[in-house]
Amino acid sequence: MSEATLIKPDIDFVKGVIAAGGESLKKCYQCATCSVVCNVTPDKNPFPRKEMIWAQWGLKEKFIGNPDVWLCHQCNDCTAYCPRGAKPGEVLGAIRKQTISQYSKPGFMVNLVNSKLMMPLLFLIPAIIIGIFANFTAPEGELVFSNFMPVHYIQLIFVPAFMFGAIVGLMGMMSFFSDMKKAQGISSGNLVGSIKALIGDILSHSKFKSCDVSKDRYLSHLLVFFSFVTLGIATSFGVLYIDILHVDSPFSLFGKGAIVKVFGLIGAIGLLSGVFLMISNRYKNAGKVGLGSYFDWLLITIIGVIMASGILSWVTRSAGLAEAAYLIYFIHLVFVFSLFVYLPYSKLAHIFYRSAAICFNKYSGREAAPGR
Repeated sequence: MSEATLIKPDIDFVKGVIAAGGESLKKCYQCATCSVVCNVTPDKNPFPRKEMIWAQWGLKEKFIGNPDVWLCHQCNDCTAYCPRGAKPGEVLGAIRKQTISQYSKPGFMVNLVNSKLMMPLLFLIPAIIIGIFANFTAPEGELVFSNFMPVHYIQLIFVPAFMFGAIVGLMGMMSFFSDMKKAQGISSGNLVGSIKALIGDILSHSKFKSCDVSKDRYLSHLLVFFSFVTLGIATSFGVLYIDILHVDSPFSLFGKGAIVKVFGLIGAIGLLSGVFLMISNRYKNAGKVGLGSYFDWLLITIIGVIMASGILSWVTRSAGLAEAAYLIYFIHLVFVFSLFVYLPYSKLAHIFYRSAAICFNKYSGREAAPGR
């Protein structure tokens, strides 16, 4: 006679999932429609049915080292076809927030980022930090943003902010990968080959192509991703030519700093298009999958404000509107700082944890069969 399994539900975990956007969790009656319609789930380890069971029962330990929560790309095909309106896509999104709090330290930062009541403080802190170094009195003469905040001050503030976010995220990513190896009983694999395959997946966004209901997300995510890459290139050229070499750009099409302006313009247009598509797609599919949680909209808002303030600061500077330009530039800096420092605590943390899950899926041989 087999031994009975003692289940020790973590009620706080269940409450946390529900509070984080998984309000529909209890509607699930385990019909398995979600796992059947999902196009990205591994054949031998289908989700999200088992995750719905674990979450309902408060089996928090089951999510330690579970790659499937992050293999979910929130296509929301499962939500659209759920006969009970249980919204498995939203529930898994809520569970991901729980795992972020587990791996991204310090934990109180996760609570700060994900609290609606704390949102004013979320941006007030960066505003105070940047405000200490800013010159709010518009100086006479040529309108240049270095008059508002010298470049060395920007480097002093933003380099540590980015390094903090990246280091916290990478440390969490490594802990998560280690837990996945333990939980799945995997001791070895082709890590280099898996990383190469992961990079290919990231650059192509191939998993998004498998989505059905929200297939338009492929283009919007691709635009936002490559726009940030392009803006990163623009920033790198700016640091190289202007801050380090102290020379003009090698191209003179747009005058001084031309290569920075070209990449900046391309990145801004791409980001504008990507954010617009993200928002329009959410409203277009709202009837089937909902509008998303505060967690989703916080990131969209931050990216949207960065994009809008970046474009408007350039427009107002070109028009010679000093006071407006400096104010908008200040807002731009506040939100860029927020993006960096809150990187491992916001939805953008999927850069680390989804990448780790996809890499592990290849590393362990759990990769879904092509064309599933």
